[in-house]
Amino acid sequence: MKLELSVVIPLYNEKESLPELYRQLTDALEKAQLTYELIFVDDGSRDGSSEVLEELAQKDSRLRVIQFQKNYGKSAALSVAFEAAEGEVVATLDADLQDDPYEIPQLIRKLEEGYDLVSGWKKKRRDPLSKKLPSKIFNRVTSLLSGVHIHDINCGLKVYRRFVVKTLHPYGELHRFLPVLAHLNGFTVGEKEVVHHPRKHGRSKFGASRFTAGFFDLMTVMFLSKYLKKPLHLFGILGVLSFIGGLGILIYLTILRLSGHWIGNRPILFLGILLMILGVQFVSIGLLGEMVTASQNSSEEYVVRRRINF
Repeated sequence: MKLELSVVIPLYNEKESLPELYRQLTDALEKAQLTYELIFVDDGSRDGSSEVLEELAQKDSRLRVIQFQKNYGKSAALSVAFEAAEGEVVATLDADLQDDPYEIPQLIRKLEEGYDLVSGWKKKRRDPLSKKLPSKIFNRVTSLLSGVHIHDINCGLKVYRRFVVKTLHPYGELHRFLPVLAHLNGFTVGEKEVVHHPRKHGRSKFGASRFTAGFFDLMTVMFLSKYLKKPLHLFGILGVLSFIGGLGILIYLTILRLSGHWIGNRPILFLGILLMILGVQFVSIGLLGEMVTASQNSSEEYVVRRRINF
Protein backbone atom coordinates (compact mmCIF):
# COMPACT_ATOMS: atom_id res chain seq x y z
CA MET A 1 0.00 0.00 0.00
CA LYS A 2 1.29 3.45 -0.93
CA LEU A 3 2.36 5.51 2.05
CA GLU A 4 0.51 8.80 1.83
CA LEU A 5 2.09 10.78 4.65
CA SER A 6 5.29 11.02 6.66
CA VAL A 7 5.07 13.17 9.79
CA VAL A 8 8.44 14.46 11.00
CA ILE A 9 8.78 15.55 14.63
CA PRO A 10 12.17 16.88 15.78
CA LEU A 11 12.43 17.13 19.54
CA TYR A 12 14.74 17.98 22.40
CA ASN A 13 13.76 17.33 26.02
CA GLU A 14 10.01 16.97 25.45
CA LYS A 15 9.36 13.88 27.60
CA GLU A 16 6.14 15.15 29.14
CA SER A 17 4.58 16.11 25.80
CA LEU A 18 5.27 12.92 23.85
CA PRO A 19 2.44 10.59 24.99
CA GLU A 20 -0.22 13.24 24.36
CA LEU A 21 1.35 14.26 21.05
CA TYR A 22 1.37 10.65 19.88
CA ARG A 23 -2.28 10.23 20.88
CA GLN A 24 -3.33 13.38 19.01
CA LEU A 25 -1.35 12.46 15.91
CA THR A 26 -2.74 8.95 15.59
CA ASP A 27 -6.28 10.13 16.29
CA ALA A 28 -6.10 12.96 13.73
CA LEU A 29 -4.53 10.88 10.96
CA GLU A 30 -6.75 7.85 11.45
CA LYS A 31 -9.85 10.05 11.35
CA ALA A 32 -8.52 11.46 8.06
CA GLN A 33 -8.06 7.87 6.82
CA LEU A 34 -4.45 8.45 5.81
CA THR A 35 -1.72 5.83 5.59
CA TYR A 36 1.19 7.30 7.50
CA GLU A 37 4.44 6.96 9.36
CA LEU A 38 5.67 9.03 12.29
CA ILE A 39 9.37 9.91 12.35
CA PHE A 40 10.53 11.23 15.72
CA VAL A 41 14.08 12.57 15.78
CA ASP A 42 15.44 12.74 19.32
CA ASP A 43 18.09 15.44 19.14
CA GLY A 44 20.18 14.24 22.09
CA SER A 45 17.53 14.64 24.80
CA ARG A 46 18.64 14.16 28.40
CA ASP A 47 15.26 14.11 30.14
CA GLY A 48 14.15 10.58 29.30
CA SER A 49 12.47 11.40 25.98
CA SER A 50 14.29 8.52 24.30
CA GLU A 51 12.85 5.99 26.77
CA VAL A 52 9.32 7.28 26.15
CA LEU A 53 9.81 6.99 22.38
CA GLU A 54 11.18 3.47 22.69
CA GLU A 55 8.12 2.41 24.66
CA LEU A 56 5.74 3.95 22.12
CA ALA A 57 7.65 2.42 19.20
CA GLN A 58 7.33 -1.06 20.70
CA LYS A 59 3.55 -0.74 20.51
CA ASP A 60 3.31 0.85 17.04
CA SER A 61 5.52 -0.11 14.09
CA ARG A 62 4.44 3.05 12.26
CA LEU A 63 6.37 5.07 14.81
CA ARG A 64 9.99 5.30 13.75
CA VAL A 65 12.69 6.81 15.95
CA ILE A 66 16.08 8.30 15.13
CA GLN A 67 18.24 9.05 18.17
CA PHE A 68 21.21 11.40 17.86
CA GLN A 69 24.33 10.83 19.92
CA LYS A 70 24.15 14.42 21.15
CA ASN A 71 22.31 17.65 20.45
CA TYR A 72 23.04 18.74 16.87
CA GLY A 73 20.18 21.18 16.34
CA LYS A 74 16.87 21.25 14.52
CA SER A 75 18.36 21.52 11.04
CA ALA A 76 20.25 18.25 11.44
CA ALA A 77 17.13 16.58 12.84
CA LEU A 78 15.02 17.68 9.89
CA SER A 79 17.71 16.78 7.38
CA VAL A 80 18.04 13.16 8.57
CA ALA A 81 14.25 12.77 8.74
CA PHE A 82 13.75 14.18 5.25
CA GLU A 83 16.17 11.58 3.93
CA ALA A 84 14.26 8.81 5.69
CA ALA A 85 10.73 9.96 4.80
CA GLU A 86 8.85 7.67 2.41
CA GLY A 87 5.42 9.33 2.24
CA GLU A 88 4.14 11.17 -0.83
CA VAL A 89 3.55 14.15 1.47
CA VAL A 90 5.82 15.12 4.35
CA ALA A 91 4.51 17.11 7.32
CA THR A 92 6.55 18.69 10.08
CA LEU A 93 5.50 19.93 13.48
CA ASP A 94 7.11 20.70 16.81
CA ALA A 95 6.80 18.34 19.76
CA ASP A 96 5.75 20.91 22.37
CA LEU A 97 1.98 20.56 21.72
CA GLN A 98 1.70 24.15 20.48
CA ASP A 99 1.17 22.91 16.91
CA ASP A 100 -2.15 21.14 16.37
CA PRO A 101 -1.93 17.73 14.62
CA TYR A 102 -5.59 18.05 13.59
CA GLU A 103 -4.52 20.82 11.20
CA ILE A 104 -2.42 18.45 9.07
CA PRO A 105 -5.29 17.13 6.88
CA GLN A 106 -6.41 20.70 6.20
CA LEU A 107 -2.89 21.72 5.19
CA ILE A 108 -2.78 18.73 2.83
CA ARG A 109 -6.01 19.91 1.21
CA LYS A 110 -4.42 23.33 0.74
CA LEU A 111 -1.38 21.63 -0.80
CA GLU A 112 -3.66 19.95 -3.34
CA GLU A 113 -4.65 23.37 -4.66
CA GLY A 114 -1.37 23.36 -6.56
CA TYR A 115 1.31 24.23 -4.02
CA ASP A 116 4.55 22.38 -3.39
CA LEU A 117 4.83 23.59 0.21
CA VAL A 118 2.21 24.97 2.56
CA SER A 119 3.29 26.67 5.77
CA GLY A 120 1.10 27.23 8.78
CA TRP A 121 0.34 30.79 9.86
CA LYS A 122 -0.03 31.24 13.61
CA LYS A 123 -2.18 34.35 13.22
CA LYS A 124 -3.26 34.24 16.87
CA ARG A 125 -0.06 33.26 18.62
CA ARG A 126 -0.24 32.04 22.20
CA ASP A 127 3.16 33.43 23.12
CA PRO A 128 4.38 36.38 25.21
CA LEU A 129 4.84 39.75 23.51
CA SER A 130 8.61 39.42 23.93
CA LYS A 131 8.46 36.55 21.46
CA LYS A 132 5.65 37.73 19.18
CA LEU A 133 7.02 41.20 18.38
CA PRO A 134 10.54 40.17 17.27
CA SER A 135 9.03 37.30 15.29
CA LYS A 136 6.66 39.65 13.47
CA ILE A 137 9.50 42.02 12.54
CA PHE A 138 11.70 39.14 11.46
CA ASN A 139 8.98 37.61 9.27
CA ARG A 140 8.25 40.96 7.63
CA VAL A 141 11.90 41.64 6.79
CA THR A 142 12.42 38.09 5.52
CA SER A 143 9.36 38.35 3.30
CA LEU A 144 10.52 41.64 1.79
CA LEU A 145 14.07 40.46 1.11
CA SER A 146 13.29 36.94 -0.11
CA GLY A 147 10.11 37.50 -2.09
CA VAL A 148 8.30 34.75 -0.15
CA HIS A 149 5.05 36.44 0.80
CA ILE A 150 3.88 34.46 3.81
CA HIS A 151 3.35 35.68 7.35
CA ASP A 152 5.07 32.99 9.42
CA ILE A 153 8.30 31.78 7.80
CA ASN A 154 9.42 29.77 10.82
CA CYS A 155 6.16 28.05 11.73
CA GLY A 156 6.98 24.46 12.67
CA LEU A 157 3.76 23.14 11.13
CA LYS A 158 4.26 22.66 7.39
CA VAL A 159 3.45 20.16 4.65
CA TYR A 160 5.63 19.45 1.62
CA ARG A 161 5.44 17.30 -1.43
CA ARG A 162 8.00 14.53 -1.09
CA PHE A 163 10.18 15.72 -3.97
CA VAL A 164 10.56 19.10 -2.26
CA VAL A 165 12.10 17.78 0.96
CA LYS A 166 14.51 15.63 -1.03
CA THR A 167 16.07 18.87 -2.34
CA LEU A 168 16.33 20.51 1.09
CA HIS A 169 19.43 19.89 3.18
CA PRO A 170 19.28 22.43 6.02
CA TYR A 171 22.27 22.91 8.30
CA GLY A 172 23.16 25.30 11.10
CA GLU A 173 20.06 27.42 11.70
CA LEU A 174 18.74 27.38 8.13
CA HIS A 175 15.70 25.29 9.11
CA ARG A 176 14.05 28.64 9.81
CA PHE A 177 14.17 29.46 6.11
CA LEU A 178 12.83 26.29 4.50
CA PRO A 179 10.06 28.17 2.61
CA VAL A 180 12.72 30.57 1.30
CA LEU A 181 15.01 27.73 0.24
CA ALA A 182 12.09 25.99 -1.49
CA HIS A 183 11.10 29.22 -3.25
CA LEU A 184 14.66 29.77 -4.46
CA ASN A 185 14.60 26.23 -5.88
CA GLY A 186 11.53 27.13 -7.94
CA PHE A 187 8.81 25.53 -5.80
CA THR A 188 5.46 27.20 -5.10
CA VAL A 189 4.86 28.21 -1.49
CA GLY A 190 1.50 28.86 0.16
CA GLU A 191 0.17 29.29 3.66
CA LYS A 192 -2.90 28.54 5.74
CA GLU A 193 -3.96 29.92 9.09
CA VAL A 194 -3.58 27.35 11.88
CA VAL A 195 -4.45 27.09 15.55
CA HIS A 196 -1.66 27.76 18.03
CA HIS A 197 -1.83 26.42 21.58
CA PRO A 198 0.00 27.70 24.67
CA ARG A 199 2.98 25.67 25.82
CA LYS A 200 2.04 23.12 28.48
CA HIS A 201 5.39 21.63 29.42
CA GLY A 202 9.03 22.70 29.42
CA ARG A 203 10.22 26.06 28.25
CA SER A 204 10.74 27.79 24.94
CA LYS A 205 14.19 27.68 23.34
CA PHE A 206 13.60 31.13 21.82
CA GLY A 207 15.95 33.94 22.81
CA ALA A 208 17.14 37.36 21.69
CA SER A 209 20.30 35.85 20.25
CA ARG A 210 18.22 33.77 17.83
CA PHE A 211 16.43 36.90 16.62
CA THR A 212 19.70 38.72 15.96
CA ALA A 213 21.37 35.71 14.36
CA GLY A 214 18.35 35.19 12.14
CA PHE A 215 19.20 38.17 9.96
CA PHE A 216 22.72 36.87 9.41
CA ASP A 217 21.23 33.50 8.50
CA LEU A 218 18.97 35.23 5.98
CA MET A 219 22.02 36.84 4.38
CA THR A 220 23.59 33.38 4.23
CA VAL A 221 20.53 31.95 2.48
CA MET A 222 20.42 34.72 -0.12
CA PHE A 223 24.15 34.44 -0.77
CA LEU A 224 24.28 30.66 -0.99
CA SER A 225 21.25 30.51 -3.27
CA LYS A 226 23.17 32.40 -5.93
CA TYR A 227 26.83 31.66 -5.36
CA LEU A 228 27.17 28.36 -3.47
CA LYS A 229 28.13 26.43 -6.60
CA LYS A 230 29.87 29.31 -8.36
CA PRO A 231 31.80 31.48 -5.87
CA LEU A 232 34.15 32.65 -8.62
CA HIS A 233 31.23 34.42 -10.30
CA LEU A 234 30.88 36.77 -7.34
CA PHE A 235 34.48 37.21 -6.25
CA GLY A 236 35.72 37.14 -9.83
CA ILE A 237 33.46 40.05 -10.82
CA LEU A 238 34.49 42.04 -7.75
CA GLY A 239 38.14 41.25 -8.44
CA VAL A 240 38.01 42.23 -12.10
CA LEU A 241 36.21 45.50 -11.34
CA SER A 242 38.70 46.35 -8.60
CA PHE A 243 41.68 45.46 -10.79
CA ILE A 244 40.37 47.47 -13.75
CA GLY A 245 39.73 50.46 -11.47
CA GLY A 246 43.26 50.29 -10.09
CA LEU A 247 44.74 49.78 -13.55
CA GLY A 248 42.84 52.78 -14.89
CA ILE A 249 44.21 54.96 -12.10
CA LEU A 250 47.78 53.82 -12.76
CA ILE A 251 47.42 54.41 -16.50
CA TYR A 252 46.16 57.92 -15.78
CA LEU A 253 49.11 58.59 -13.45
CA THR A 254 51.55 57.16 -16.00
CA ILE A 255 50.26 59.59 -18.61
CA LEU A 256 50.69 62.44 -16.12
CA ARG A 257 54.25 61.32 -15.37
CA LEU A 258 55.14 61.13 -19.04
CA SER A 259 53.77 64.64 -19.38
CA GLY A 260 56.31 65.85 -16.83
CA HIS A 261 54.15 65.91 -13.68
CA TRP A 262 55.40 64.56 -10.35
CA ILE A 263 53.12 61.81 -9.00
CA GLY A 264 55.15 60.41 -6.09
CA ASN A 265 53.10 61.78 -3.18
CA ARG A 266 49.62 61.52 -4.65
CA PRO A 267 47.17 59.46 -2.54
CA ILE A 268 45.52 58.29 -5.74
CA LEU A 269 48.71 56.36 -6.56
CA PHE A 270 48.35 54.25 -3.45
CA LEU A 271 44.63 53.81 -4.15
CA GLY A 272 45.39 52.44 -7.61
CA ILE A 273 47.95 49.98 -6.26
CA LEU A 274 45.56 48.93 -3.48
CA LEU A 275 42.70 48.31 -5.91
CA MET A 276 44.88 46.12 -8.12
CA ILE A 277 46.06 44.07 -5.13
CA LEU A 278 42.47 43.69 -3.91
CA GLY A 279 41.44 42.59 -7.39
CA VAL A 280 43.99 39.79 -7.38
CA GLN A 281 42.93 38.77 -3.88
CA PHE A 282 39.24 38.65 -4.78
CA VAL A 283 39.94 36.42 -7.77
CA SER A 284 42.13 34.20 -5.58
CA ILE A 285 39.33 33.87 -3.01
CA GLY A 286 36.93 32.94 -5.78
CA LEU A 287 39.29 30.27 -7.09
CA LEU A 288 39.77 28.87 -3.58
CA GLY A 289 36.00 28.77 -3.20
CA GLU A 290 35.71 26.82 -6.44
CA MET A 291 38.30 24.34 -5.16
CA VAL A 292 36.43 23.89 -1.87
CA THR A 293 33.14 23.42 -3.71
CA ALA A 294 34.67 20.88 -6.07
CA SER A 295 36.22 18.87 -3.23
CA GLN A 296 33.24 19.11 -0.91
CA ASN A 297 31.98 15.73 0.26
CA SER A 298 28.59 14.74 1.57
CA SER A 299 29.71 13.49 4.96
CA GLU A 300 27.03 13.70 7.64
CA GLU A 301 27.30 16.41 10.28
CA TYR A 302 25.65 14.26 12.92
CA VAL A 303 26.05 10.85 14.55
CA VAL A 304 22.99 8.62 14.79
CA ARG A 305 23.08 6.56 17.96
CA ARG A 306 20.12 4.34 17.21
CA ARG A 307 17.25 3.78 14.78
CA ILE A 308 14.03 2.06 15.81
CA ASN A 309 11.47 0.47 13.43
CA PHE A 310 13.57 1.11 10.34
